[in-house]
Amino acid sequence: MSERSETPNIMYMGTPEFAVPALDVLHGSNLGSVFVVTRPDRPRGRGHRLAPSPVKTRAGELGLPVFEPESLRIGEEWKTILAQTRPDLIVVCAYGKILPKGTLETPRFGCINIHASLLPKYRGAAPIHRAVESGDGRSGVSLMYMSEGMDEGDVIASRAVSIEGMSSGEVTEVLAKLGADMLSDELPAVMNGAARREPQDDAEATYAPPVRREEGRIDFSRTPFEIERKVLAMTPSPGAYAFLGGEKIKLWEVRASECAAHALSKRGVARPGEVVRTDGGVIEVAAGLSGAVEIMKIQSPGGKPMAAADWLRGHSVERGAMFE
Repeated sequence: MSERSETPNIMYMGTPEFAVPALDVLHGSNLGSVFVVTRPDRPRGRGHRLAPSPVKTRAGELGLPVFEPESLRIGEEWKTILAQTRPDLIVVCAYGKILPKGTLETPRFGCINIHASLLPKYRGAAPIHRAVESGDGRSGVSLMYMSEGMDEGDVIASRAVSIEGMSSGEVTEVLAKLGADMLSDELPAVMNGAARREPQDDAEATYAPPVRREEGRIDFSRTPFEIERKVLAMTPSPGAYAFLGGEKIKLWEVRASECAAHALSKRGVARPGEVVRTDGGVIEVAAGLSGAVEIMKIQSPGGKPMAAADWLRGHSVERGAMFE
């Protein structure tokens, strides 16, 4: 096994677009030799063709070495990668797998993680989706030392930002940049052993479980504001949807309507999911508590997302039709 070089080795582990800005920070930091670990190519898109992760694509553009282990626990592949690279620091950002105990103990400067919440709130896989769905007005990013527990390690730093009215996709973009900026500021202290370590209060912890695709189906019996938050949370992925006339319709943007749904119904009382207005380029749908939501942006199967007024020019939807 070779001796450590004087230049520290920094392993960066990340996969989605969210993790790209932090990779750029590491590459430009000149604090060490950077190499990348990401998830293997996966089938993507309608054609299900193998495609690289966004982090792999960016690493290639930067000329950084890339490793794509299938597992961090089974077989010799991961052990071989660690032996070859001898990381002094591991930086993790939305990699998608839990690091084994042996890996956490390997680098002399430790393992740090960029997590998209204000810890200890929303530990787990989907902090952005859960914050948006809950209607939180603020979220943020935490930089933390990793431990065996899920997102339970000591916090180095955290930064907050308003996310009022934003979709999960919009919040992801904001927090990706925020996390990269924070990493840039805190990395020197991490690598000289001077970084702050603030233990989390486990009693204040909440959890953010992974988002299942079926969670995107909209339940129109919920209140208008709950529906609005659900669509924001599911946009752009995995996507909010409902069925209209047997077709799966994707809902990109809705807003709680000020109208009283019962006043617009043919029968005087509208059922949740009933279309109560389609005139003037407006699609209004009854919701719980005799409220309603206005569909602002909509997409048919095989079509493109479009404003409701444009969509109505090519689709006939009568009052009384049901979104289910």
